[in-house]
Amino acid sequence: MTGGVIQSIDYAAVAAPLVLALVAGLVLLLDAFLPARPGGARMLGLVTLGGLVAALAVVAVQAAGGGTRRTFCVPASLGGTPAAGRAAPASCSFVADRFSLLIAAVVLAAGVVVVLLSMTEIAAERGGGPGERSGPAEHGGPAERGGPGERGRIPAGEWYFLLLATLTGAVLLPASHDLIMLVVSLELVSLPVFALTALKRHDGRAAEAALKLFLVSVVSTAVTLFGVSLLYGVTGSVHLDRIDAALRATGDTAGDMTGNLAGSTAGDMVQVTAVAIVLVAAGFAFKIAAVPFHFWAGDVYRGAPVPVAALLSVVSKASGFAGLILLLTSALPGRAALWAPGVAVVAALTMTAGNVLAMRQRAAVRLLAWSSVAQSGYILAPLAVYAVAPRAAVGASVAYLVFYAAMNLIAFAVVLLVARLPEGQDLEAYRGLALRSPAAGLSLAFALVCLAGLPPGLAGLFAKIVVFRAVVDGGLGWLALVMAANTVAGLYYYIAWTARLFAPPAAGESRTVATRTAAGVAVAVALAVTVVFSVAPQVVLSFTG
Repeated sequence: MTGGVIQSIDYAAVAAPLVLALVAGLVLLLDAFLPARPGGARMLGLVTLGGLVAALAVVAVQAAGGGTRRTFCVPASLGGTPAAGRAAPASCSFVADRFSLLIAAVVLAAGVVVVLLSMTEIAAERGGGPGERSGPAEHGGPAERGGPGERGRIPAGEWYFLLLATLTGAVLLPASHDLIMLVVSLELVSLPVFALTALKRHDGRAAEAALKLFLVSVVSTAVTLFGVSLLYGVTGSVHLDRIDAALRATGDTAGDMTGNLAGSTAGDMVQVTAVAIVLVAAGFAFKIAAVPFHFWAGDVYRGAPVPVAALLSVVSKASGFAGLILLLTSALPGRAALWAPGVAVVAALTMTAGNVLAMRQRAAVRLLAWSSVAQSGYILAPLAVYAVAPRAAVGASVAYLVFYAAMNLIAFAVVLLVARLPEGQDLEAYRGLALRSPAAGLSLAFALVCLAGLPPGLAGLFAKIVVFRAVVDGGLGWLALVMAANTVAGLYYYIAWTARLFAPPAAGESRTVATRTAAGVAVAVALAVTVVFSVAPQVVLSFTG
């Protein structure tokens, strides 16, 4: 064996996911071996929060340094020989470039908010007061391990470990440049989430949501792996750049990396390639809840704890879009004429179905779930013009994703606070909220106005302008019209919910929202970021190109 096949590891490139993985192990060890004491769950939350901040600092340093870092590379000597007889260049499984760093920053920033919401959720389940203090049997004590008063408690150690595992996968995924690492990272994002959903023990709705999410995850993984196997069979490679090179080198007669047809006709290879693209795209469509694979969203969001719903809405969605964008633009750019029309149709159907279903909702979390489906359509839309303007298409999709993440997290943070009230899941619980609890009510109103794309929510307005401009410049006028109609449709439920916030409270209604420290910080962080995006959208637009 020659020395050329020994891979060197650039630990600086993988520093962010490595930090998250190490902190996940630390949290699990602390939960297992530290003695039970008051404040133990809160300490685990702070350790998790510290790990996320450290990983975010690593990403910031890498972004400030510029350039691209690569590791887990296959040398050129193992690259095979394309049809033209040239050796393939070295290909790397992990590439920390501008795209991956931006998605990682979004995921980690969202993770900070989700951890703060989790601290509130766990403290509330343990009977903590506004200061989020817990009783003496809070962390790992005998009561938690089976006492009658503790059966419904969320185990903090497992919760934060699974959350960190999901975030590790979410940071790895946008830097994954081979099919194997892409699928493994995607599953690392997905598998802990249905466990998180079910951690609210003895809650039938949470168990149902976890089962549905599990079944969806299994089906989407099977579909994705089938497509990946076909794509590998057609091209003979798992690296995204080599898949693209193989398809380009052999044209419509794409065979293996040597250019041989292996006994198959050119027409067969074209058909197999098309089927592979459809299957892999369908697998990712499950993850982002795009039509026709959106059916699970409402029930899962409603049954899951609110922090998990926020995780699904932002972190899981961002990861799914990152993987889909990587696959389409790094492995299949030469087949854009094949997949772009399908993306356009799916985008139009997704935003339409999401808005129509959101109009019918009476529960806040379910409304946000279907709103999230509609927002997926807007994020998908620019990719439909990739063949015409590749850079603008990807930039518009990523920019909208960044704006959407900040706006949506405000809404979920306030929903978590209101959900603690009796009947707090229903939209009627928000009637007069801006008068009863001005901070929570005004924050939610600003988030809803942003999501609707109306002033003063300029972040949402800029996001929609960027997407509309990309679609119109790409020549898809019909898709722009569908987007315009859906934007108007979305105004109905966003404005109706906002109006409830300022409506006079029902007779005798004087309940205020108890603002817990961690949740209050979460609202403040998400609100501050959204305000910055509204005042200075170039912060996002300049980075996304």
